[in-house]
Amino acid sequence: MEDLFQEIDQLKDKIDSYRPFEGELLKQLRNYYKIGLTYTSNALEGNSLTETETKILLEDGLTVGGKPIRDYYEATGHGRAYNYIYSLTTGEEIKEEQIKTIHRLFYSLIDDSQAGRYRNQRVLISGSNYVPPDPMTVPVLMAEFVNWVKESEGKFHPVKYAALAHKNFVFIHPFVDGNGRVARLIMNLCLLRSGYTIAIIPPILRGEYISLLEKAHRDDRDFVRFIAERVKETQKDYLRLLGA
Repeated sequence: MEDLFQEIDQLKDKIDSYRPFEGELLKQLRNYYKIGLTYTSNALEGNSLTETETKILLEDGLTVGGKPIRDYYEATGHGRAYNYIYSLTTGEEIKEEQIKTIHRLFYSLIDDSQAGRYRNQRVLISGSNYVPPDPMTVPVLMAEFVNWVKESEGKFHPVKYAALAHKNFVFIHPFVDGNGRVARLIMNLCLLRSGYTIAIIPPILRGEYISLLEKAHRDDRDFVRFIAERVKETQKDYLRLLGA
């Protein structure tokens, strides 16, 4: 694992040598990954929009006939939440209200009554043997999670920290829906705050991703490695875009 982190840090140094990213280049990079992350994160949850359809929706506001309206709402909401996390990349630690805002931005078009609100009912995770905590415990668990995020930033390698933040959040499953996407946004916010690129998880790796997340209830090392590999591959793509 340490060798992988070292390789990631070397790639980060190479990316940093091109900084600062400003003006049109910065805009293009953020938009490129806005489309990539929105498409992949939604596709992992069964959204039917292709990457091209996601791009047309987010950039031009146009829809393609024959697709469920919810799929468009998910893409539009995720795009809004993606934009928001960039306002949190510097300054004070991540707060609970900011996590609620991420969910609200993502979910408000789908169900405004549940957007940004912790669940008040039990939920099940399809394909998992894990039963999320009782809804009565969610506020306390989320307060503990945010405290962990604050105290752990800087204690782990940033990529491990981001992966653990994803795992710890999704195990709480605080919202009635959208927890996976919010978990990936939180993970990427942690990466951005440490100066790393975001991590894209391609839909083709959905089975491995879910399997390792399930295994992480017992041992999270393989899940952390999986996320680290995704960071590394995204860094390589980032360098390709920079012409390196």
